[in-house]
Formats: sequence, structure tokens, C-alpha cells
Amino acid sequence: MVFRILSLFFCAVLAMTLSQTTVCQENPQAVGQPDPLINRNGEKVTTAEQWKSQRRPEILELFRTQMYGMAPGRVARSEIRIAQTDKNFLNGKAMRLQLLIKLKAPSGEVHTIDVMLVVPQGTTPDKKYPVFLGLNFCGNHGIHPDPGIPLSTKWMPSSGQKGVVNNRATEAHRGVQASRWPLEQIIDQGFGVATAYYGDLEEDHKDGWKTGVRSLFPVDGKVGDQLPDHAWGAIGAWGWGLSRIMDALEIWHTVDAKRVYVHGHSRLGKTALWAGACDERFAMVISNNSGEGGAALARRLKGERTADLNRVFPHWYCKNFHQYSGHEEKLPFDQHWLIACMAPRLVYIASASDDAWADPEGEFLAGVHAEPVFQLFHLKGLGTALWPAVQTPVGNSIRYHLRQGKHDVTSYDWEQWMKAAPR
Repeated sequence: MVFRILSLFFCAVLAMTLSQTTVCQENPQAVGQPDPLINRNGEKVTTAEQWKSQRRPEILELFRTQMYGMAPGRVARSEIRIAQTDKNFLNGKAMRLQLLIKLKAPSGEVHTIDVMLVVPQGTTPDKKYPVFLGLNFCGNHGIHPDPGIPLSTKWMPSSGQKGVVNNRATEAHRGVQASRWPLEQIIDQGFGVATAYYGDLEEDHKDGWKTGVRSLFPVDGKVGDQLPDHAWGAIGAWGWGLSRIMDALEIWHTVDAKRVYVHGHSRLGKTALWAGACDERFAMVISNNSGEGGAALARRLKGERTADLNRVFPHWYCKNFHQYSGHEEKLPFDQHWLIACMAPRLVYIASASDDAWADPEGEFLAGVHAEPVFQLFHLKGLGTALWPAVQTPVGNSIRYHLRQGKHDVTSYDWEQWMKAAPR
């Protein structure tokens, strides 16, 4: 009798739980997830020191040679120049700087990244601010309609973008993605923003390397179409560019270099994750709707697949990655290993309910499977294996939310990221 009463009680509790959460469902054809805590030699990793000195370098080497590609190191010679200053930006709430970061290649050629830095107006000249750093899809002028922001002259995709004519931005293109960059909301919370157009580093098409950083900065002594199969693709180039911007922010007097948070949406979410894994200077790493090749688990075989990535975007990853098209079971890793590489720093995975192509469940499960690595550092990760209800953020050192809506960035997303950001 007692057993029956207890059984009914636990069933009732479980029913109440499932009314508010969803248990993630795996594809029956999916293959199991590899353990990030098993070294290449088969030994189990049991301490944070073993993870840092042995396992993490092994994992990054696999991602570099099999997926994102090897990239050059820090640029030996670079220069930062202030091209423009607006001390009355956002009606006096903020100061806007246009920084030109000039990177000198071994050939002597110079590649320039145009960075827009916006920080709150401080009361003292030595005030330093935490900063969200991310690449944008539309040029710096596209994230806010202010006519003083220089109009980008770089190549831009024409499809689906108002104000782009013959792959070049016009005045009608100003502010087209301002909703994804709520600058006043961010500034009001005491944060700064640093951003650059991703096309400043490489144009987003298969021949984009010809005018991008991959044509200038060698891997194994080669550039461009002579790069080896394990060398960087476009996502590697964009991620490398985020670290080069970080080089500048690290010494910039209004930026708190210990609180720079790298973020990105969609393909730039994939980019932010890779940059955050490679560069431990980023205090928080944010993936928004990054999907396959980003936060989502490839071996689930749901949503966008490896074959889709390599067919539609053959320039994004290294050539070695193409061998896994339709053969995810042969991948020597999965994306929870990438999430684990952020430990012990904070990582935030954000999904959208109507974004099935990005596999929101798979994005959440990557956080679940990465948790054992965070536990080595005596940190709680998500703290749950139950997929949370919409608009119900969960987690600790690994944070996650499922926002209502489509593949996009909204003020709700920013609100959660700012709440989570280390102060």
C-alpha cells in the first residue's frame, strides 16, 4: 500500500514537471555522443589540470585539422588609428569611435578592419566598460541609422537586403538590422559594443578569399587557393578576425579587457564559438541560433546537416571537413566538445522555437553533454537535462534559453545575455 502511494506521488510530480519542460528526443538513426573526457590514449581525464594541459589541446587540434582549419597566429605588426569620434552619439548617452585596425601581412600588404566602438559616456576619462564584441552582417552603418556612421564600401550580398545595389550598400541600407543591435538598451545597462562587418575580413562566397585575409596571411607558408586541406575556411578567418579586434580592445583605454564578451548570430554564432574556444581572453562566449557547425550536435542528424553546410557553403570550413558530409558518425568529435572548451568561462547558448533548421534541441543537448567538463572546475553547467519551456532561461556556467520566435536576434536575447554577463 505504501509503495502504491509513493508511486502515485512520483508519477504526479513527473507529470507536473513534464507539463513545463520537454524531454529532448533523439533521432533513432543518430549515433552516440563521444566522451570529451577520454584522452586520445584512452585514459580518463579526472582533473581540471589534466583537461587544460592534455585534453583541451587535443580537442582544439582535432577541430583545427578536421573542421574549422588551422589559422595564423597573432599579427606581428598592426596599427590602430581613430578615424572618427562622435561624443554625442545616441543623444549624448554614448561615445562612438571608428577604429581602423591595420594588419600588416608578411608580404608587406596591409589589411584593414573598420571597427565601431560604442561606450557609455563616463564621468571620468579612465572609466573602463565591459564590451560585447561581435561581427555584423550588414556593415557598421546597418546596425544604427545615424548618418554619421561611415557607409561601408565593401562587397555585400544583394539577396534579401534592402538598400544593396550591385553588391554595394546605399543610403537606404542604413539601420537595416538595428533591431538586432539595440544599442540604447545595451548602453543603458552600462555595457559597450564593438563590431565590424564580417566582409571586412572575407566576403561570404566561395571566391571571397581572393580579397580577404586568407589571401594575405599564410598557413604552412601558403595562401589562398594553395592552402592545404587542413587550413582555415571563412569561419576560421572571421573568428581569427575577432581575436585581432580583441588585440586592439585589450589595450584600448575605455574597454575593460577582462570583460569582453564575444557573440554572434547564425553563421556568426558558429564563428563566435570557434573564436571563443581558441581565444581564452573572451570572458563569455555567446552562440545565438548557430545550429549545425555551431552549437547543435551533428550526430543527432536533425535540422541542417553536414552535407548541407558543405554543399551550400563550401568555403566556410576547411577542405578536410567535406569528408564528413553524410557521414557524421565518422566525426572524431561533436559540438559539445567545442562548448566544453570554454570551461571554466561562461558560455551562453540561445535558441528560437521556430528555428527547426538550427535544431534547438541539439543546441541545448550540446550544453548538457559539455557539463562534465565544467564539473572538473567545480562549476555547475546547465544543471538540468530537461529542455526548458519557452522564455525560461536555465543554467549557471552554461546558460541556455529557448526564445519564442524565428531565426533572429531580439531585445529579449540581449536582455538575457546582459543579465548573465559577469559584472
